[in-house]
Amino acid sequence: MITQGAARVVSDTCLPVKVFIGHVLSLADKCDSLLIPVVRSTKKKVYNCSRFLALPDLTRAVVPDAPPILEIEFDYSRGTRYLYRQIYSLGSHFTRNPLKIKEAAGYAWETHLKYNEMTVKQKITRIEAIDLIMNETIGEPVKDNGAELTIGLAGHPYVLHDEQVSHNLIKRLRAGGIKVLTPEMAPLITDSDSNGHTQFKGLAKNYWESEEDMIDAGEYYTRIGVDGIIGSMAFACGPDSLMMNLVQRQARNAGIPFMCLTVEEHTAEAGVVTRLEAFLDMIYRTRRSKAKCV
Repeated sequence: MITQGAARVVSDTCLPVKVFIGHVLSLADKCDSLLIPVVRSTKKKVYNCSRFLALPDLTRAVVPDAPPILEIEFDYSRGTRYLYRQIYSLGSHFTRNPLKIKEAAGYAWETHLKYNEMTVKQKITRIEAIDLIMNETIGEPVKDNGAELTIGLAGHPYVLHDEQVSHNLIKRLRAGGIKVLTPEMAPLITDSDSNGHTQFKGLAKNYWESEEDMIDAGEYYTRIGVDGIIGSMAFACGPDSLMMNLVQRQARNAGIPFMCLTVEEHTAEAGVVTRLEAFLDMIYRTRRSKAKCV
């Protein structure tokens, strides 16, 4: 799928877009239409990646045989009235009854809030939360099971949770008895901690929305004191190269080991495994040496 997507775009296109085009190609002959949302902005003066904003037009250009594309734009700066018009415009493809469209939109919003609450309170990944919602079951918080280490992952969900792109990073860590934290597990707003400091997500203000989540995750990891932070970024992503450096500075200032993994379509699994094992071994050695000193 990645190879087919990469063959349709120019070489300097980032890996997530290549994966996206590969997904489009795999779905082209299996559906009547494709829904490609454009998330321009969900906060004031914070915007999404420009390449993601062009996904509908890019799809039409590089996959001319794709089925009809349905679009909806989310733009905080244009107000709620514009959002409502977008919702009804999309819903009109399926029904002319505005009440049904309103009901569907309300159900979608409630599901979204439930999804966010599950990832934070139960400390589960996005994929696990989606599975629970689709099966209408209630999951239990991920147990530590005597985990010796807690590792925080910094990166975009389309990199961390794609097993092919990340080379099963989360599963590999959990298989080693390590507790894994991902950015969506960072609390949005919580009560003050025992030291009287208000704990909340959103301390960093950046131009790029997806990068802001990464910075917030780094702040959360350093505040709770994880044993290590692993940053996973896609090759050729300009904002990532800047924001991952900021996460590294957060880790350095907190005295937490940090490793950055850059992935692309040519990344070898053996290289990822070797670096991961070396990073974890370094943390274990450091802990043993400190224990001897005590």
